[in-house]
Amino acid sequence: MNFGLTVEQDQLAAAERAWLVRHNPLTRVRAVLDTAPITIDSAAVTHAAESGLLDLLTPEMGGTHVDLGVLTEAHGYAASSLPVADLAVTAWLLNAAGINGAGPLTGLTFAHEQAGTPVPMAADLDAIAVVRQDGAKEYLSVLTTPTLITMSTLDLTRSWARVDLDTIGAETTELPAGTLAAARDALAVHRAFDALGAASRLLDMTVEYAGQREQFGVPIGSFQAVKHHCADMAVAVEASRAALWAGALALDTVIGADRSRAASAAAAYAKSAAARVAGDALQVHGGIGFTWEHDLHLLLRRIKVDEAFNGTVADHRAALVSG
Repeated sequence: MNFGLTVEQDQLAAAERAWLVRHNPLTRVRAVLDTAPITIDSAAVTHAAESGLLDLLTPEMGGTHVDLGVLTEAHGYAASSLPVADLAVTAWLLNAAGINGAGPLTGLTFAHEQAGTPVPMAADLDAIAVVRQDGAKEYLSVLTTPTLITMSTLDLTRSWARVDLDTIGAETTELPAGTLAAARDALAVHRAFDALGAASRLLDMTVEYAGQREQFGVPIGSFQAVKHHCADMAVAVEASRAALWAGALALDTVIGADRSRAASAAAAYAKSAAARVAGDALQVHGGIGFTWEHDLHLLLRRIKVDEAFNGTVADHRAALVSG
């Protein structure tokens, strides 16, 4: 299959990256790193809402998961606290259910026993949509005042929480069959896109550092072992990007089990590759990479949490085997 981004998608990605450079999210993270959890940047919310990014997947906007994928990668690269993919997928879900007025910052969780799946930046959201299955039927509830169970995670660039589902007591809307699986597949792919973005930034940081850091009077990038590390990282990033483009394309064009297999294949590969990139980046940076002051650990932590949520590598591989 031949595939490449369109001119419009390249322009969308470039515009979003430029905005994120001007409003560097890591500056905000560093400002509160030792004192408080990060919050969603109000400027990012305004930008995303005015640009139509939060409604990208709705019929009115006519966007695709490939479009959203380039945005998710850009936000992962920048370590943004705005969960752009989660918000866009939720907006699509609410639109499909015919629900309006839930607020532009509505997150999504899947009911699992008494607590929902983890939600990024849940404390800052207007509402949270809960999707659950009861027998063969699927239902959606919108909680405007959810009870949150705050989570302590490695991720310092985002806060995470679960929703206490014991006292939902909200009006439910029945969803078309297969909606829950489609939403799960979408978040799995976009969580991996976020990890890809962070891994891509680690690659850039590592190549730059290897060209500047000297040992024995020469840049460490001239050493064969370091060259191999950087080459492995570059291959992992590019292969992950190709895999996730295929996964996003499947979200747009394939239905049912075939879509889920494509999503799991892409997520499993990309999450595993991002973790390897993070490890190689730490290896090349050496001692400085372990310091609190260096940004490397912030991106590594983000990748590790992306790897754990919306399906681990093991979960997605198991789904492929069982499917």
